[in-house]
Amino acid sequence: MNGTVLTLGGGGFSMSDDGSSALDDHLLDLTGKATPRVCFVPTASGDDAGYARRFEAAFAGRARTSVLSLFCREPWGYTDPHVLLEQDVVYVGGGSTANLLDVWRRHGLPELLARAAAQGTVLAGISAGMNCWFEASSTDSFGPLAPLEDGLGLLPGSACPHYLGEADRREAYLGWVASGALPAGYAVDEYAAVRFVDGVAVDAVCERPGRPVFRVERDGAGATEIPLDVRSLPGT
Repeated sequence: MNGTVLTLGGGGFSMSDDGSSALDDHLLDLTGKATPRVCFVPTASGDDAGYARRFEAAFAGRARTSVLSLFCREPWGYTDPHVLLEQDVVYVGGGSTANLLDVWRRHGLPELLARAAAQGTVLAGISAGMNCWFEASSTDSFGPLAPLEDGLGLLPGSACPHYLGEADRREAYLGWVASGALPAGYAVDEYAAVRFVDGVAVDAVCERPGRPVFRVERDGAGATEIPLDVRSLPGT
């Protein structure tokens, strides 16, 4: 793909008591604009209204916010997804990766998001909003953790968010990469993120100290974790 994607393993306003987040600040900085246009896409949560309102509150006064509701939730109603082509940032919320992918495909979002990224829109997301950009991922969309192999494929390989923050994530992901159930990919802890440019990981950042990011690759009968250098954001 062409363009920039910021993938959050956790953190951001979604996991902040007061809505403040150095990762979200970093995301806005990536646009290079004083008041960027930011569209929140809460499909994975079924367009949960409380989640969307938390987004609006967290970005109020520093971005021109909008919400794309594919479930026609009030007060936003349905908006033509082509609005994504007018944004500086598309920020995807967490929830069910599998449901997100199915709904997006029905509404034509994969093609629109690829076009938006190529035009300069920064794509971003947390948890399911991280998983969706990759070819495959670790997900609890079906209850127990399971490998999911039909992501958008804008980024190569697989993804695992919440790497150390949720029980069994690490063990399961390493096992799937080792067995070939998932291709090699990126494991991102909560409060950390990886930035990709044109499909290549260019840097990793965190908003809390000691939050790791790994490149995970198959190694014989097992899998190996290759730590990335993680830069602490200002205020961390």
